[in-house]
Amino acid sequence: MLKKFISAVSIIVVSFTFTSVAHAEHHGVHKDIVDVAAENGSFTTLVAALKAGGLVETLKGKGPFTVFAPTDEAFAKLPEGTVEMLLKPENKDKLVAVLTYHVVAGKVTASDVVKMDSGTTVQGQKVMIKVEDDKVMVNDAHVIKADVEVSNGVIHVIDKVLLPK
Repeated sequence: MLKKFISAVSIIVVSFTFTSVAHAEHHGVHKDIVDVAAENGSFTTLVAALKAGGLVETLKGKGPFTVFAPTDEAFAKLPEGTVEMLLKPENKDKLVAVLTYHVVAGKVTASDVVKMDSGTTVQGQKVMIKVEDDKVMVNDAHVIKADVEVSNGVIHVIDKVLLPK
C-alpha cells in the first residue's frame, strides 16, 4: 500500500513538473525578447530591423528591458518606403534611434504602466503613457497585448510604430 502511494505521488510530482515547464516555456519565460519575437511570426519586420540595427545581442542580453513591440501590421501603416529606407546601411543611426525609442530600461509591467504618465526610453526621449477607456496608449499607439513575459524583461505589443521627434 505504501509503495502504491509513493508511486502515485511520484507520478503527480513528475506531472506537475512537466506541466509547469511547458507552461513557462509556452509563456516565453526561458526565451529572451528576440527569440520570442522571432518565433511569434507577427514581428518579422521588427526582427529584421533589430538585425539591421545591430541590436540583437543587446536585446538578448541580461536586461531587464521593456519593449513596446510594433507588429508587422504596425510597420505596414508607415508611409510607403519608410521601412526600406530605414533598413539601408547608410540609415543605421536613424533605425537605431527608432528601435531604441521602443525600449525602456527595466521591467515595466502593465500594472506599473497604468500608474505612469511617461517613460524614458533607451533612445533618450520620453514616451507619453495614458489610459483611455481601459486601453493603454503609448504616445498614439494602443497596447494590444500586455505583459508577454520573457527571460530578460517584458514585451507589450503595440499597433503603431513609435517615431522619436
